[in-house]
Amino acid sequence: MLQVQKPKLILDDGRRLDGRRPDELRPMKMEIGVLKNADGSSLVEVGNTKIIAAVYGPREMHPRHLALPNRATLRVRYHMTPFSTDERKSPVPSRREIELSKVIREALESSVLVEQFPRSSIDVFMEVIQADAGTRLASLMAASLAIIDAGIPVRDAIAAVAVGKADGVVVLDLNEPEDMWGEADMPVAMMPSLGQITLIQLNGHMTPEEFKQGLDLAYKGINTIYSMEKEVLKSKFAEMREEGS
Repeated sequence: MLQVQKPKLILDDGRRLDGRRPDELRPMKMEIGVLKNADGSSLVEVGNTKIIAAVYGPREMHPRHLALPNRATLRVRYHMTPFSTDERKSPVPSRREIELSKVIREALESSVLVEQFPRSSIDVFMEVIQADAGTRLASLMAASLAIIDAGIPVRDAIAAVAVGKADGVVVLDLNEPEDMWGEADMPVAMMPSLGQITLIQLNGHMTPEEFKQGLDLAYKGINTIYSMEKEVLKSKFAEMREEGS
């Protein structure tokens, strides 16, 4: 079998393979209200990663015996389309997709005011249209924006980014080669205005000093992303006000 050799992730000038500095984010694009048939929807692009999210609800829970008396049930599906990867992927949900659906649901539940909608369900669907590293966090942000677009009250929008270590350098917002060949990957999601972390994982190894440096870098990236989210939401609701006046 042909073995692929690990590329040099940090070049001699200190930049990364895609030309970014270690503390630089990939280009991002966010849009809400992209699907007319969903209660709320969004499109999030992070580099070449593209996610579309749709939200339905709150609505009556079916089957009714599964309804919770004191809160809404959040049902979340993360799915990668067959054309999202280099090789065609089976449309059947994989174990990883099921696991990430659970991880994203748990992160979302801390932001949504589910206690305001007892005995109901909120369905969240995320489709990975194109995968190029960071699909779980891009999906989480797309879901958060789609929930707000649906008019469902939240404690705060979720902003998220991964930090990691590539060739011994702590870097922000991993690209695909860094995700594949780097020494560590640490996704971080927050409700920035509350200063609360909703998701943090660490794959690989970091020293305590690198972990602190990575977390500081993640905070910096998240604050930039949060500002973008607020601008997208302000623009959308300003349009709605103009249409209603």
